[in-house]
This record gives sequence, structure tokens and C-alpha cells, in this order.
Amino acid sequence: MSDIDLIKYPVFTDKSKTLLKENKYVFLVDASLTKSSMKNLIETLFNVQVISVNSLILPCKKRGVGKFVGYKSNYKRVILTINNKNSIPYFQNI
Repeated sequence: MSDIDLIKYPVFTDKSKTLLKENKYVFLVDASLTKSSMKNLIETLFNVQVISVNSLILPCKKRGVGKFVGYKSNYKRVILTINNKNSIPYFQNI
């Protein structure tokens, strides 16, 4: 698995859009990542300086099809605070 596969996708909610003004970016990542590995991954992929990393593990959601019940995959949500001089270019048009 490559490094980019560990980041599932960015989160675009109303709260995450307001956090962009404070230079904070929200991603859903693989649950096995630690804060230090996430910081190193973002710094190498996007060439930015990460100041702090806040993370939380989202609870699993129950899904059912007919009589069969299962759970969605477990993800971790990460809020990254980036240096004011840097920005991630994929979030510019939001």
C-alpha cells in the first residue's frame, strides 16, 4: 500500500469549511496511522509544515441488507493545523 492510499479523502462539511479560514484541514485516514506518521506523511506529500495534529476515531456505523447486519469500515478523522505561510492547493476553490 502506498502512502497516498492511507489518506481516504478530505472532509468538506460546514465546520471543516470554517476551519479552513484558520488554516486547519480535515481528512479521513486509515485508523492505523499515528499522529507522528500522519504529520510526516502530509509534510512529504503536500510540502507544507504541520504545526499540530488532532485526531479522533469515528464510531462504526451499523449497516444491514435484509436480515444480514454488518458494520462500515472504521476510519480516523484528522484535523491538521498548517503553518500560515503554507496551504494545500486542493482546497483553494472552496
